[in-house]
Amino acid sequence: MRLKSIPMVCALLALAANNTALAASTSMSFPCQVVKFIVPYPPGGSSDLLARLLAPNLTQKLSTTIVVENKAGAAGNIGTSLVSAARPDGCTWLLGNATNVVISRNLYRLSADPMKALQPVAEVAAMPMVLYTSTQFPAKDLKQFVGLLKANPDKYSFASPGAGTPHHLLGEQLKLEQGGAATHVPYRGSGPAIQDALAGNVSFAFEGTSAIIPHLTGGKVRALATTGDKRTPGLPNVPTMKELGYPKFVVTNWYGVFLPKGTPAPLVERLNSSIRDTLRTPQVAEALNKLDSLTSDYSVQQYQQFVQKESPYWESLVKQTGAKVD
Repeated sequence: MRLKSIPMVCALLALAANNTALAASTSMSFPCQVVKFIVPYPPGGSSDLLARLLAPNLTQKLSTTIVVENKAGAAGNIGTSLVSAARPDGCTWLLGNATNVVISRNLYRLSADPMKALQPVAEVAAMPMVLYTSTQFPAKDLKQFVGLLKANPDKYSFASPGAGTPHHLLGEQLKLEQGGAATHVPYRGSGPAIQDALAGNVSFAFEGTSAIIPHLTGGKVRALATTGDKRTPGLPNVPTMKELGYPKFVVTNWYGVFLPKGTPAPLVERLNSSIRDTLRTPQVAEALNKLDSLTSDYSVQQYQQFVQKESPYWESLVKQTGAKVD
């Protein structure tokens, strides 16, 4: 009887050892003393705000030092390329979005295809865009705005954080559908684009709610419409473009964390879990709510599927608008 129980005892000991190892792996510090969290845009934009919101909480959860680094240029391609070429050891992260992950590959000749070189980890935020003008612009609503564009070809201009961004493509789509004309003025990130729009140096722009709401509440810009499927809680008095007769303008600008392809699956899963836990904390959830930002609680596999499905939509929009980079 005792002899027969030996295999069972061994099995139980092995199971206990495995459980101990699993517990240790989930409690041990992240395998990097310092993590570089690359934001491929200048300070002040949505990507920068979101990365700096996450970093302190993830620093505590992962017991490591997370340094947010802004590597701007080429519509986010410089910073994205740095992460794509980094060692897949979990020590270099990217705050990615539709622009640098799925759109740029249709417009630029890149050293590496982000869809192949990057591993989606977790969604951080998704927000509708806001079509806004400075308070100096004569139009008070979307109807007046479109009328001015049509009546004054080439008089007006619109800003974007860079060529090939959703902000740029939505501006081109608006021109295409309305037969109006406006000059595209690309900037190196949302921060500079917003500042010039505030000053009235450009006529209008599309921007994510997280970056523009603080300026709207300060009365510095005028919101004409949003691109949400329904009105957003942060801007209840601003109509959607859909309800104003523009059904094609239902789009969100999403943000997520990406790692170099080939990063070990346990690290990817652990980071996904830590990010999702962070997004549920009252402090972060409240901050995202104030920025009118939404998040889907995706697993690694679900987020990867989401990113894959986004690619055909943006590729089609690039072709429809004939958007090009300078």
